[in-house]
Amino acid sequence: MRRYLAGSLAGATAVTFTYPLDLARARMAVTNAEKYKTLLSVFNKIHREEGVKTLYRGFSPTVIGVLPYAGTSFFTYETLKKLHGEYSGKTEPHTLERLLFGACAGLSGQSASYPLDIVRRRMQTAGVSELGSHYSSIWGTLKYVAQSEGVIGGLYKGLSMNWIKGPIAVGISFSTFDTMQLIIRRLIFFYEDS
Repeated sequence: MRRYLAGSLAGATAVTFTYPLDLARARMAVTNAEKYKTLLSVFNKIHREEGVKTLYRGFSPTVIGVLPYAGTSFFTYETLKKLHGEYSGKTEPHTLERLLFGACAGLSGQSASYPLDIVRRRMQTAGVSELGSHYSSIWGTLKYVAQSEGVIGGLYKGLSMNWIKGPIAVGISFSTFDTMQLIIRRLIFFYEDS
């Protein structure tokens, strides 16, 4: 439970600080190049035409979605490492094992939270979509997407692509983090001994 909670809080903290950038990226992706030419123009136009609060439109499903995503990812990765140590007798997994554990963590985390990712994207782009009125709340967006596009075809649309990209990215991220942590510990130990 501690691993899950720590991962969830880490994810929520990160998303709180980076969310306006994610919203700007989503807006730039779904509009023509004339509407938003630069990142700064996205922020200026949203501020002038929709208000500052719009920079956090879709934040609720994002933070709600990041809790199971980050929690499940951290929990899965750390649990697999612990089980590996118990069954293999090794104190540290090999780099390839870390990559595999990270990939499993990414796969499970994304699967647990994907419908909220769909909700977030729809809410982020509501201001530039003709269907924007359907995307004003988490529940309303979930309901509209499920009814109009289906649960699998709507709420899980694009998940298979995330199953390719996500596990690779999370595997690399977790194994790099662990490897760097080991290197830093060895360096500190080396300098403390000298």
